[in-house]
Amino acid sequence: MLKPNLRRACAALAAGTSLALALTGCGGTTKDDVKADNASAASAGKADPNAATKKGLTVGFLPKQVNNPYFTTAGKGGEKALAELGSTYKEVGPSSATDTSGQVSYVNTLTQQQVDAMAVSAQDPGALCTALKQAMRNGIKVVTYDSDTSPGCRDAFVSQAGAEDLGRTEVQLLAEQIGYKGEIAILSAAQTATNQNTWIDYMKDELKDPKYQDIELVEIAYGNDDAQQSFQQTQGLLQEHPDLKGIISPTTVGIKAAAQYLSGSTYKGKVKLTGLGTPNDMRRYVKNGTVEAFELWDPARLGDLAARTAVALASGQITGKEGETFKAGATTYTIGKDGVINLGRPTVFDAGNIDRFDF
Repeated sequence: MLKPNLRRACAALAAGTSLALALTGCGGTTKDDVKADNASAASAGKADPNAATKKGLTVGFLPKQVNNPYFTTAGKGGEKALAELGSTYKEVGPSSATDTSGQVSYVNTLTQQQVDAMAVSAQDPGALCTALKQAMRNGIKVVTYDSDTSPGCRDAFVSQAGAEDLGRTEVQLLAEQIGYKGEIAILSAAQTATNQNTWIDYMKDELKDPKYQDIELVEIAYGNDDAQQSFQQTQGLLQEHPDLKGIISPTTVGIKAAAQYLSGSTYKGKVKLTGLGTPNDMRRYVKNGTVEAFELWDPARLGDLAARTAVALASGQITGKEGETFKAGATTYTIGKDGVINLGRPTVFDAGNIDRFDF
């Protein structure tokens, strides 16, 4: 049993985090609207996996935020893939990652410009639905990537990585670093964050494997995706658990804050840290010995797959139905439930490869 403490009380603030908002559907809808949005939007037509790949298409990319290094990297991956396929890349988007109405207007703009397909990283799962459905009625194929809408508002979703892969691999990484023995803790974002809790559930399940019998999860702390809170939570974990051997932080804000604390403390190199982070945030901590390895998906590969999925949809090779397969580059992907396509296992970053990435 994990002991309740003051950090649990802080988690009440989670309702105000941007991630929690991103998981909340928009208001003003009926039950029937919600039901329709949650149903798969796969075309009623039949896929022809042998259909020729169409050339000369225009695919509009609409990230959550333009000029954001993460989405810039994803966009470059999409642009390169489209060039290889003989089609054109176009990017539009808001300068703010919380400008949902701006995203809606850009969807409408792409629809008016009659692009063949669009790849959208949605700021809100429901707010874009009306505009995206109008795009689909106009024959435009809609792919979401990185951040999904409700399933009925797009043809397919390219997911960064499967939730199970993310949860289990973080335990595997840390276990190797601590020699499969000792106390560990998790530094999460918001206590109510659906994706974080799903990953943590898989972490707990992974820890049931007999090979982890000498590892004990002693606490789950919540930094609410706030740098200062996450820094303080890391300090508190180490004060309350002096024998702690490792921390998993499945949030880019949390892992950076934890690394910042560890790097300036006597725990540097003694308490292992892994989780989900970006190379640009974590590079200095890998190079100074605070962190051995962490993981995340490669956004360039994510953008590449989003672009190739859009072209496959526009070419009639897939419709977004569960069980359909298509080839994207050298890899064959199978579409899962609700039109979800998983990019694959996350990328592990360490001293050997971190300088090859810029996001």
